[in-house]
Amino acid sequence: MKILNKREGWKSRTGFIFAALGSAVGLGSIWRFPYVVGQNGGGAFILLYLIFLAIIGFPILIAEIVIGRTSQSSPYGAFKLLGKNKFWGYSGKGVIFTGLIISSFYSVIAGYMLGYLIEAIFGNLNFSTGAEAFSHFDKLSSSYIWSVGYHFLFMALSILILFLGVRKGIEQKSKIMMPLLIVVVIILVIKGLTLPSASKGVKFLLSPDFKSITPAGILMALGQAFFSLSLGQGTMVTYGSYLSKKEDIPNSCFPVVLLNTIIALLIGIAVFTIVFSQDLAPTAGSSLIFETLPFVFTKMKWGYILAILFFLLVTLAALTSEISALEPFISYLIDEKGWRRKKASIFTGIIAFLIGIPSALSFNLLKRFTIFGANFFDAISFLSINILVPLGGLLAVVLVSYIWGIKKAFEHLKVSKKAFFHHRPWVAFYFKICLKYISPILIILILLNLLGIF
Repeated sequence: MKILNKREGWKSRTGFIFAALGSAVGLGSIWRFPYVVGQNGGGAFILLYLIFLAIIGFPILIAEIVIGRTSQSSPYGAFKLLGKNKFWGYSGKGVIFTGLIISSFYSVIAGYMLGYLIEAIFGNLNFSTGAEAFSHFDKLSSSYIWSVGYHFLFMALSILILFLGVRKGIEQKSKIMMPLLIVVVIILVIKGLTLPSASKGVKFLLSPDFKSITPAGILMALGQAFFSLSLGQGTMVTYGSYLSKKEDIPNSCFPVVLLNTIIALLIGIAVFTIVFSQDLAPTAGSSLIFETLPFVFTKMKWGYILAILFFLLVTLAALTSEISALEPFISYLIDEKGWRRKKASIFTGIIAFLIGIPSALSFNLLKRFTIFGANFFDAISFLSINILVPLGGLLAVVLVSYIWGIKKAFEHLKVSKKAFFHHRPWVAFYFKICLKYISPILIILILLNLLGIF
């Protein structure tokens, strides 16, 4: 029997901003952003990223928030209400499924971060050579007990927060974790800027080298702008559904985009000043966090403390992103099945943990099992992040622009005469052009490129 539950909501705009920012600032900003910048021309890549953030990221963020705020429902209910047919209901379920899948393998990598935080605290990250750092990571990741164990522990921490609800769980804990994360970032930046050759790291990060930009790099910058705001996976639709109808959406979303960008750049400064201080290559790739940086911390003064701070930063960022990826499914169970939050949270955590086990075993027991030449973790992450997420974003854009209608959508953005768009018709026009034409075209290009068609 379906039980009607009173819908929860954010206590304040600040709570929404910190929660949305926590979702945005995750492993994409801390793990992926530095190494894709390093591999794609430094400042030139960042400039492209900022341009794409303005013409695709910010407009789609507002579109997803207005979908959720208008419907006051999970992505399933929101898409079904505004789309007015079963196709859009199924589309909403697909978006929710994407978030659940992402949370399952995201928890595995986040568990590694938590494991390395524990390793740092116990002083187990002391290496005399880079080969030792690689060997240590290989040893830990090859242990199925270590991989599955930290996957479980990280998932349990995430569910504990979600168990407490929107205000006491997501909002309250985000208000604690995000300021702490920002403080840790600032400490690492200050330390990085005091190191020898730090100016080389800053110059590399901020000086555009357009000769190193390739077509693939351009599309990667476009993808980074899209993924860095947790779009296309139901998170922002769900978070928007908890937002008061009196809140001005653009004014609530702009700080999220701005702070997310600033934090990503600060993290880049911290990472590259540390890397250049040791004359290491900035193009180390995804091994930067688990192999290069632990080795660098060993050679630095106060390296023990810096290692703890860094992996604390990464773990906090991963935690706030994980709870946001799980929340759409929890919201669906509460809205559509009438479940209580505690039951929905525990059930969601169990499902996500079980789905994530093959990903946790991909580097040990299942390392020889491949799907189209990739291990299970790589295959499911490619499917969800590179295909399902852009597809979810495209569905949101089409729903707002062509099914519901831009005109109706913008009526919900002008909540008062003081609203952001009310006295700025040129800004409203810019957003309409981005949502109706630019964003769909660019998302389609991403999908075609990743499928090898374009």
